[in-house]
Amino acid sequence: MTTRKPIAAATNDSPQSQAAVLWAARRAERAGVPLVILHVVDDRWVAEPYPWIGVMEEAGDRLLQTAAGRVRDAFPITITTRLLTGSVGRSLAKYSAKASMVVIGSGTGHLGGSLADRALQVAASSKVPVAVVGTQDLEGRSGVVVGVDGSKEATQAVAFAAAEADREGDELTVVYAIIAPDRVVDAGPTSTSLAELIAEEERLVLAETVAGLKEDYPSLQVHQVLETERSPVDALVDAAVNARMLVVGSRGRGGIQRLLLGSTAHGVLRHLPCPTVITRIQATKNKN
Repeated sequence: MTTRKPIAAATNDSPQSQAAVLWAARRAERAGVPLVILHVVDDRWVAEPYPWIGVMEEAGDRLLQTAAGRVRDAFPITITTRLLTGSVGRSLAKYSAKASMVVIGSGTGHLGGSLADRALQVAASSKVPVAVVGTQDLEGRSGVVVGVDGSKEATQAVAFAAAEADREGDELTVVYAIIAPDRVVDAGPTSTSLAELIAEEERLVLAETVAGLKEDYPSLQVHQVLETERSPVDALVDAAVNARMLVVGSRGRGGIQRLLLGSTAHGVLRHLPCPTVITRIQATKNKN
């Protein structure tokens, strides 16, 4: 019997969450770990002992059995179900301590907030990566794309993406989008040279972000993309339109100061190009 933590997939039986459960089952099979399917009954607005609580839980149990039945015969893995109660985001984040990854569907989500907000809420408190899966056709897709923001912490997202790409035999594309001076709006005697200087400096930052990957993954093909014309959201969505996976980092609660780790992750989830993993990264301390 495996002692590795399972992959947890949340469902509310929407098409998006059905796709998430299927994606999670495939990943669990490849990883050789169990799959646990979760459903959260948000009972915070129901006062005990109101009879609707039992009705909601019975409906939730039936929903879980239906979800498990869709994948149980197709994947030779251990599949269990678990009914949770309370706040959806908080319940999933709390359960993440028992899992190796939490998978949720894009789009409609549960009641109580947009899916993008809910995914970031789960990721903010989750102890493990959170994957958001849509209903896109995944056939023929390849490659892993990771967004970085020039910070030291971004190397943690790159490490996750590199391990994923190497394990599946994919190429890795590292995208760094910056806002350089506009050569027309900011026209002046030094605007062009300043923009070029900034781009050159950020190109070095990008190179430092991926430094060491060749040593850790000798056969991994890495592409570096420095984007100076488009926003981080547009750059990442376009780069991942045909990718198998997009990875973005989130510091969670605590000072989100960089675009990539805050509004960009939110924007990407609203324009989900492919299965997207939000990986929790830890702040690094400056050594002075």
